[in-house]
Amino acid sequence: MYNLGHTRSANTCDHLLQTPDTFVRTPLPGLTGGMAIVHISPAAGAAFTQYTVEFETGGSLAPAEGQRFVYVLAGEINLTSQKLPGAKRPALTAEQRQMLQSLFGDMAALDRRHSLGAGRYVYFPPASTFAIVARSAARIVVIEKPYRPLEGIAAPQLLLGRETDMASAALNGDPDLQVRALLPDSPTFDFAVNTMTYQPGASLSQIEIHVMEHGLLMLEGGGVYRLGDAWYPVTAGDFIWMAPYCPQWFGALGKRPAKYLIYKDCNRHPLVER
Repeated sequence: MYNLGHTRSANTCDHLLQTPDTFVRTPLPGLTGGMAIVHISPAAGAAFTQYTVEFETGGSLAPAEGQRFVYVLAGEINLTSQKLPGAKRPALTAEQRQMLQSLFGDMAALDRRHSLGAGRYVYFPPASTFAIVARSAARIVVIEKPYRPLEGIAAPQLLLGRETDMASAALNGDPDLQVRALLPDSPTFDFAVNTMTYQPGASLSQIEIHVMEHGLLMLEGGGVYRLGDAWYPVTAGDFIWMAPYCPQWFGALGKRPAKYLIYKDCNRHPLVER
């Protein structure tokens, strides 16, 4: 049955709500055995790109030239070492080698494959040589942006993690609103990715208006999001983009917690062009 043009999706100058009924799947260079849903990109005025990849078993995503963050939504992926033409594989620090050994065992496996399931994530520094191969049908979130170096600060290195291993902290002292930071709070990184979990009835303590740009994917539950002067019901699967200075507020509704994955730019001076 036709929906007669109805959708919850909305697109304005300072925010975008993209609901699954409006998703369009597209091939991308370097992506085989899968399709991408590009949620936001510089074409819409954003300073970053965020997309969801839906893999078939054996599908792959080639390494990126810029920095890339990947969060596994479902299924299982492998990381495989793949050299880009003319690129040199960066040397691993002792700390990185120890981390990879603890996650995957034998360091010889570093040259073969590492398996990441739902809730795991990986940060790839610029010019990383690691590609992604789907071990099963899988879905991943991908965030990419050009890296902005900071004088006197070392560039970031490969980082792997699992969301549930990260400490959970109450936002502004509210135990019903828990935040997990997936990337270190360090000027090495020019963006952050967090998960935020709201118990039913919990909400942000204020309407926020700030310089940071957001990309947000609803993972569980739902609620109401204020964006600009509009109020939107949102639920798991929805994507939201918020431009700098877009008024924003969220409150969780229903009988189960609401949870989302959220990107924000940070740790760089706002007077410098994004």
